[in-house]
Amino acid sequence: MHSVLNMRKRILYIALFLVGFFIPAILLAEPPAKKFVVVIDAGHGAHDAGAVNRRLKIKEKDINLKTALKLGKLIENNCHDVKVVYTRKKDVFVELHRRAQIANNAKADLFISIHTNSVPKGTVRGAETYTLGMARAEENLAVAKRENEVILLESNYQTTYKGFNPNSSESYIIFEFMQDANMSQSVSFAKKVQSQFSNNSKRINKGVKQAGFLVLRETSMPSVLIELGFISTDDEAQYLISEKGSSSMAQSIYQAFISYKKGKSGGISTDVEAKEPAPAPIQQAAEEETSTAAPAVTPASQPANNEPVFKIQILTSSQLLKAGDAKFKGLKNVENYKEGNIYKYTYAASTNYNEVLKKKKEITSKFKDCFIIAFRNGVKMDVNEAIQLYKTNKK
Repeated sequence: MHSVLNMRKRILYIALFLVGFFIPAILLAEPPAKKFVVVIDAGHGAHDAGAVNRRLKIKEKDINLKTALKLGKLIENNCHDVKVVYTRKKDVFVELHRRAQIANNAKADLFISIHTNSVPKGTVRGAETYTLGMARAEENLAVAKRENEVILLESNYQTTYKGFNPNSSESYIIFEFMQDANMSQSVSFAKKVQSQFSNNSKRINKGVKQAGFLVLRETSMPSVLIELGFISTDDEAQYLISEKGSSSMAQSIYQAFISYKKGKSGGISTDVEAKEPAPAPIQQAAEEETSTAAPAVTPASQPANNEPVFKIQILTSSQLLKAGDAKFKGLKNVENYKEGNIYKYTYAASTNYNEVLKKKKEITSKFKDCFIIAFRNGVKMDVNEAIQLYKTNKK
């Protein structure tokens, strides 16, 4: 009997020892670090071919997917602390809002949408990378319209995108208010991509730009849309669809990713070192100018009835411009307001939208990228909402 009790005590002591030894080690062990999540979006797919070079029978959807898969494989093979999520890995159609939803559900840290550009006439070459914003230049708006037209292939698109018309310039005014906290990081990555395209792939660098892409609007993380080149130019289309070309473009995006991730986390597990060339200059908008310092212009006062005040934004500057500056091209009574560190200059001010619209048409030849904005009680507001208020007040 005593021997049985002694054996039980020994087993109990051993168990207590093991528990006392291992539990502190378990408690002190650090939880595994969260992997960096990157979502790679190959634009278009299936019955949505995207842009097409009919002479060479090359489709944008194929270029996009080929580059996307190669980029993903580079990251998966070399970056063990990164999780790659694809919006598509084969020739299937994925709705635009679903692509963003995949990224949001994955709690992604970066969203890379890969596309190929096209123009109806002429020979154009070069790569460019877009972030979300208001397209001031007509060519930027044209790119956004073409990429957003894919929603017309979706069922019930009017409800899904709340009446957004991809072919109406007025619909794109909403993007003026969508430069969120992710903008600086999106631009940072975009500049690295353009640098690599120029220095590594030896492509023409068309810069970093802004435009109203629906797929970027819906994402909740730093996001870019890359236009690899122009499928409408035969030699560029042949390069992008080739093994050499697609591999080079994927490698450039990969090197930009390594540099971006390294800057965010202070390091990355990879077998390949990335060398970052000098970044390409950002070309956010045609109306952005540099200038010399000058006194501020006093904005127009708010009407007593608190109606929206419509104005025409003609240009922006990092510094104040003097009244009568040559950049105003002879316009008088130009006003300004400040957002962040940028001064934005406006012409005309009225509660009558039609009057301001008429003024805009008069100065379009001088400021082709000008657009109408609205204020209420001295605060900038959604111009579509302001127009609705104007229509309601007129009734």
